[in-house]
Amino acid sequence: MTILDRFSQKGRVALVTGGGRGLGFEIARALAEAGAHVVVTGRTAATLDEAVEKIAAAGGSASAAAFDIADRAAQRAALAAIEERHGRLDVLVNNVGARDRRPLSQMDDEAIDELVRTDFSAAASLSRDAAAIMMRQASGRLIAVTSIGGHVAMPNDGVYPAAKQALTGLMRSMAVEYGPYGITSNAIAPGWFATETNAAMAANAELMPFVRQRIPVQRWARADEIAGAALFLASDAASFVNGHVLVVDGGMTVRM
Repeated sequence: MTILDRFSQKGRVALVTGGGRGLGFEIARALAEAGAHVVVTGRTAATLDEAVEKIAAAGGSASAAAFDIADRAAQRAALAAIEERHGRLDVLVNNVGARDRRPLSQMDDEAIDELVRTDFSAAASLSRDAAAIMMRQASGRLIAVTSIGGHVAMPNDGVYPAAKQALTGLMRSMAVEYGPYGITSNAIAPGWFATETNAAMAANAELMPFVRQRIPVQRWARADEIAGAALFLASDAASFVNGHVLVVDGGMTVRM
């Protein structure tokens, strides 16, 4: 087996939450291009169908499962359908996230609970149930898309960094818990990516001096620049990488 062969996802089944657009779509597309059948999830069926069509047009294999990631019953139903149809689940990428750009003092209990439920609790329950399938096959990859917000904080962003820090901690806990079963657990911490969600910020010329000063590569990341990190962690090339946070931020968090 060559080193390139170790990146292959041929014969594998992957589930990517929030796979209809942005970073989730780029991750799903990369896994499909490497040979996996990818199930993309999200709340909007039309967006997912478009993503599946794009992946298929490029020669990949994909299907869609439309549901709210915070709906635990829908989570379980989606996993059961994957196991029934494919007989396995090899890769889970918890990519869905939400952000509430307000200081903690302006967030009520409901807003705090909603953000934590989306950014942490949903990923915890989905990872637990996915790991149960992976344990039966004695192999698997659990990956979470966290954020550099899990390492550094900004003003007017009260709860998001804490939720991402919790998700990072979860991946490390799962690395210890599930490692003996042939399952690795790792995180990807993206920096400033010019996705649909950040389109207004990326187009704001007034932010560019900050970007050039703060990010050593002096630009926003393209959405597709997340793909290599995800494919690596999902692959056999990362078979001994467990409990790691792979930061993809152009050097932003290491610059003083």
